[in-house]
Amino acid sequence: MERLHAAVAGLGFVGRCHLEALRRLGLDVVGVLGSTLTRSQEVARELGVARAYSDFNELVLDPTVDVVHICTPNSLHFPMVSTAMRGGKHVVCEKPLAVNTDESAALVQLGKKTGRVAAVCFNQRYYPLCQEARARVKSGAVGEVWMAHGSYLQDWLLLPTDWSWRLNPEVGGTPRTVTDIGSHWLDMIEWVTGLWVSELAADFATFVPKRLRPPGRIETFASKTLTANGGEEARVYTEDCANILLRFGSEARGAVTLSQLCAGNKNRFSWEVNGSRASMRWNAERPNELWVGHRDSPNEIVVKDPALMLAAARPFAAYPGGHAEGYPDTFAQLFREVYEYIAHGDFLARVPFPTLEDGHRQMILAEAIQRSALERQWVKVAGQETDTGHT
Repeated sequence: MERLHAAVAGLGFVGRCHLEALRRLGLDVVGVLGSTLTRSQEVARELGVARAYSDFNELVLDPTVDVVHICTPNSLHFPMVSTAMRGGKHVVCEKPLAVNTDESAALVQLGKKTGRVAAVCFNQRYYPLCQEARARVKSGAVGEVWMAHGSYLQDWLLLPTDWSWRLNPEVGGTPRTVTDIGSHWLDMIEWVTGLWVSELAADFATFVPKRLRPPGRIETFASKTLTANGGEEARVYTEDCANILLRFGSEARGAVTLSQLCAGNKNRFSWEVNGSRASMRWNAERPNELWVGHRDSPNEIVVKDPALMLAAARPFAAYPGGHAEGYPDTFAQLFREVYEYIAHGDFLARVPFPTLEDGHRQMILAEAIQRSALERQWVKVAGQETDTGHT
């Protein structure tokens, strides 16, 4: 695995998360690409990377690069993933995989044609206790899953002076909140429960219809620490809030609230699963605790400790009990699986990480959610074919 070499395109918040995780795994990041050559050179010097690329074609033509990490704005994902796979590179792409299902479906087909390994960065699956929860569902400890519900709440876009490229539909796509944070929640709940969303009903709201777009580039989350210093007024057409009712097959039910305008919630990604034997609840702001609820015995708080976890989840806890693991660790665990698969894929029975099919699945759900909100009715969800990453 250590003989593989990576390059990172996109040098904002999440691009740096990718680079740090790759280095923790002992993998060599040979080059970086930012929005301009100057930006590439600045970050390369700052982070001690040997090469700064002037454009994406130069990156793909670099013969030393085996895997390309794409951490750019959403509208660039489709052309970059396509170019990289056609150029013989393996790919790790941030979510959402594309801005519509036509693009994501084309990438699934291109992946099959080129034979390149491609992963989508649903990294939050890799919290150790989310792995534990999935293992418990599969073991039958929860019984038949009846309900799955929760929310993903943040507050970094609360104020009219808060800005991000995600607010521009030409760059971030539509819907906005659903693809940015909702895709993580929906991917997680289907993956943990093993159930597919078959039908849904959604309601959208835009509470801040006008915002102040500042001059220059703004890093994700950075507006919370900046003082507003002018800019132009911009109309916002994408959703600040989504409430979604869910049906899983013919029996299980669910609901989720998604918003980035909830004061005090920094990254409150939470879910609860209720089954015929037990319940489970998890919250990303307290990621090393899994609540397990019982009817006829005391409830439990399961703490992250590999010695106490089920065998299927234990490899995803890198540190002993009492040593907290969090958001940056999820990237390292995901990339470990991806790079081990690239190095030894012929010997593995299945693809263990989120795939292009998983990315396409989330685009199918996003478009169904948007259609439901616009038409104000229940919408059936197509494309429930099983893939190795989901099961």
